[in-house]
Amino acid sequence: MSVAFHHKLLHASVIRERVHVPRGRVYCLAATTTKPRPDLAELAVEPRLPTAPGPLISPDCPVLNDPSLKSSWGHRAWLACGCTAVLVALAKSMVASSESHVWAEPVLAGAVGYVLADLGSGVYHWGIDNYGDASTPVFGAQIEAFQGHHKWPWTITRREAANNLHALARAVAFVVGPIDFICNDPTILGFVAVCSGCIMFSQQFHSWAHSTKSKLPPPVVALQDLGLLVSRSQHAAHHRAPYNNNYCIVSGVWNEFLDDRKVFEVLEMVLFFKFGLRPRSWSEPSSEWTEDVEEGLVSS
Repeated sequence: MSVAFHHKLLHASVIRERVHVPRGRVYCLAATTTKPRPDLAELAVEPRLPTAPGPLISPDCPVLNDPSLKSSWGHRAWLACGCTAVLVALAKSMVASSESHVWAEPVLAGAVGYVLADLGSGVYHWGIDNYGDASTPVFGAQIEAFQGHHKWPWTITRREAANNLHALARAVAFVVGPIDFICNDPTILGFVAVCSGCIMFSQQFHSWAHSTKSKLPPPVVALQDLGLLVSRSQHAAHHRAPYNNNYCIVSGVWNEFLDDRKVFEVLEMVLFFKFGLRPRSWSEPSSEWTEDVEEGLVSS
């Protein structure tokens, strides 16, 4: 065997040893997990239709067809009773004056009743605006209603007449009715008829003070311009901060006198130092008193 051939065999043997890889099993040490396929139905996004934004109103804001603004048969019955009591007093006064030929005293008494009715409406309005709440006995419902009126003052113009007047008409029926039966004096009856009638219809005069001039009957506008009924401009001042003036709502003839002399402010001081009663007008106006714009009155 030649030397060259011997070297070839040796070289081939070395190559076989270098490239030889022993066979065996390969184990994967990394743990693997299998994720479940997602449910396409759960991933589906339901289409959302565009919606118009709702009106920016308070949750308790009245709506145009709110039943609380409508008159019930009970309201109409009480208004009829109140009107009957006033008309009976007026009729008896006129008949007695005609029989006795005395007219000056009953007419003068009627004028005094008209003036005092305006003063009475202011005192009453001041009281329920500043004291008590919905839980106050007897007056609670009216206190709550008047505070709601400061929030949504325009609703009084949407309130039907009997609904607006029945509470005062009921009081008039109970007070004036017995007077009609026991009294025959024309002067007293003249005073009672005019004073109670103005008090009963003060809420209607109040409603007219919130109406626009174009929507009022011409005679009502004329009476407002003459100062015989509370004017729109005068009462509008009551619904502006600090909400402590122009309380009278029959003719408003007492408003300037009472406000200039700070009569109600003096009464508030007396009640505070004597009984510790703090009026609402001393506090900063809250959202309960801040007027919402009329657009808040929406249809449901």
